[in-house]
Amino acid sequence: MIKEILAKVLLSSVKQPDPWFGLKYNMNLYRGCQHQCIYCDSRSKCYRIENFEDILVKANAIELLATELATKRVKGTIGTGSMNDPYMPVEARRNLTGQALKLIADFGFPVHVITKSGLVLKDLNTLQAIARVYAAVSFSISNCDDDLAAKLEPVASPVSERFAAMERLASRGIYTGVILMPLLPFLGDNEENISAIVKRAADSGAGYIIPSFGMTMRDRQRSYFYDKLDELFPGLRPRYEELYGDEYHCSVPTAGRLSQVFEEACDKVGIATAIKPWSNNDAPQLGLF
Repeated sequence: MIKEILAKVLLSSVKQPDPWFGLKYNMNLYRGCQHQCIYCDSRSKCYRIENFEDILVKANAIELLATELATKRVKGTIGTGSMNDPYMPVEARRNLTGQALKLIADFGFPVHVITKSGLVLKDLNTLQAIARVYAAVSFSISNCDDDLAAKLEPVASPVSERFAAMERLASRGIYTGVILMPLLPFLGDNEENISAIVKRAADSGAGYIIPSFGMTMRDRQRSYFYDKLDELFPGLRPRYEELYGDEYHCSVPTAGRLSQVFEEACDKVGIATAIKPWSNNDAPQLGLF
């Protein structure tokens, strides 16, 4: 179900420093997510989304964003994709992300987009305009198998389509790369998968890959994920329960070895293992007179 709501605030401040992406602000134009990834942390109780399958559209988002951007005294990178994907299917009709990016371009703010969708290409021209300041587009990819991804991320774009979109962005000069997370235990945590992701990222023009060799689990998210394991991968749930219990941070059993394989593969093809964030030093300096 898709419903409209009114938001009070659109841009939230990110705790500084942000070691992952260098964000200053975060922006969610929707609540809930249509991609329905079975591992999504946003189902957790702490985020107060009662029914994650309901998509709440912030009907006043663009007006709010214009007001907030005009009053921000400190420029900083605006992140999208923390609580939902900014390019889930509803975006094709509502175009909130597209409208928001045009405002961000007009006000000269840097932006970092995280997505699992090739739909990002609809805003390629706007992203190029933002890139005069700073624009990064990161594709969340945790395996190279379209069939496996269809089970784990049932409404997201196929992995092959994400790599194709990455290649198109890179060809137009957009800074783009991979968010290799989460890496699910027993579902892609092997050397062949890690090496394949690095190779395809390199072939697609990626400038960076940011890894995390594991996943997180808590309350409602854990119960939903385990139910999906029972449905899609019978017999796998007991292995998770025995290994992790009620732990929040769940590293894959071979995290150390996979990290080494990853570092060596990235070094071989010349891909950075961290994103280069926008810095205030990159901003044009105004003269005194």
